[in-house]
Amino acid sequence: MILSDRDIKKNIEEWKIIIDPMFPKCIQPASIDLHLWADFLIFKNSRHAYIDVAEPVEEMMSEVNIDDERQFILHPGEFALGMTYEIVWVPTNMVARLEWKSSIARLGIIVHTTAGFIDPGNKLKITLELFNMSNLPVKLYYKMPIAQIAFELLSSEADICYGKDWLNSKYYGDLKPKASQYYKNFLKNNEWIKFKG
Repeated sequence: MILSDRDIKKNIEEWKIIIDPMFPKCIQPASIDLHLWADFLIFKNSRHAYIDVAEPVEEMMSEVNIDDERQFILHPGEFALGMTYEIVWVPTNMVARLEWKSSIARLGIIVHTTAGFIDPGNKLKITLELFNMSNLPVKLYYKMPIAQIAFELLSSEADICYGKDWLNSKYYGDLKPKASQYYKNFLKNNEWIKFKG
């Protein structure tokens, strides 16, 4: 069940859902508008021939920052990691789903390529997997409305929430864009394990 604006407001008043900061008039009929943060990561594609998912990729990415005076230009076919301005706390009895804003989608901008699901108990600036499908560059502004988040009730409260040590939660509490940590799935007892076949 997706929460309505009435239930979103109730859960915010009861400190069950926390959005920090809350921009004025950001609550929609069944979602909350989220805004664009200043930090981005982009691939340095002129220096690397490919991505190996079994290897760290941090060194393959460079950081770009914007502010009120400098915008981020997302070129056609370009991918970038960004973040929401807001920190979002998801209650232990809910999941959250990041969705596109219709007007942004109509410009050819994808806000999350696949990972729009936020687990119970997570607390973070939500990562945006930005991609420009348009045939023209698009200028993105600091603090512009970029996405929306909806909340869904679970059948019961989660026993083990995102961020617990043994879950290997790779992105809990992120406040800056973080490159993919997928390579950690290949690690066992600090040794590399290569999948075969």
